[in-house]
Amino acid sequence: MTLNGSSQATVAGQPALELAEITCTFVSPGDPAQRYTALGPTTLRVEAGEFVSVVGPTGCGKSTLLNIGAGLLPPSSGAVRVFGQSLQGINRRAGYMFQTEALMPWRSAIDNVMVGLQYRGLADEQARAQAKAWLARVGLGGFEDRFPHQLSGGMRKRTALAQVLALDPDIILMDEPFSALDIQTRQLMENEVLQLWSARKKAVLFITHDLDEAIALSDRVVVLSAGPATRPLGEFVVDLPRPRDVAEVRSQPRFAQLHAQIWSVLREEVLKGYARQLTQAA
Repeated sequence: MTLNGSSQATVAGQPALELAEITCTFVSPGDPAQRYTALGPTTLRVEAGEFVSVVGPTGCGKSTLLNIGAGLLPPSSGAVRVFGQSLQGINRRAGYMFQTEALMPWRSAIDNVMVGLQYRGLADEQARAQAKAWLARVGLGGFEDRFPHQLSGGMRKRTALAQVLALDPDIILMDEPFSALDIQTRQLMENEVLQLWSARKKAVLFITHDLDEAIALSDRVVVLSAGPATRPLGEFVVDLPRPRDVAEVRSQPRFAQLHAQIWSVLREEVLKGYARQLTQAA
């Protein structure tokens, strides 16, 4: 899903995306007394060109955080700023890659990638040329006319990635986009994302359950607490050299050190989240 309109100039010194002391409380429509606070006071900044991953227990509010950054969900309090400007409505400088399938099954791969360009007003011929070029960049040259059901899981993810990147968003929001893939395909897609990100250097906010994935991809990893009222518990700078191969980087001693440091914070929150799930299921 692509949310952005035409590309705009960045503002020097301003984060690409800033969530400032945001909270999010859901109120039951049938009973206003029933309230659930998904996010406690949370501040998170992603600089232009920075790759930031967010990890935390299941159900802690990671996707809620991303939806607020996309402008799909207003915060209950706090402010959201995009390159220093207050966000009102949809974040039109962001592209959103969902965890679940977002391709239209009745459209071919190239038609799925074209659709955002067409909504922008690009002529069909130009939209088709750009969509074809992006499919080639993600390794799907020759598969333009295949429909989603004719593509493997990894190929559908590549199509979705091309769909997001075709409109050249300044911010890329990714919600566990590779979690359903097998490990080999997942590593191929992770490396694909790193190569494309390195070439374009967009701001990326990446949600994942996989700590290995977060470290391998990111400049910085943010750890969230277990819910309710989740909040950031720590930020870790990933000082591994780039360019990276996500399989090879895991063998580096520094990777193991970072993993141990982050897991020492994350482990207790994962256990809390698991205990809460067991209580709810009982």
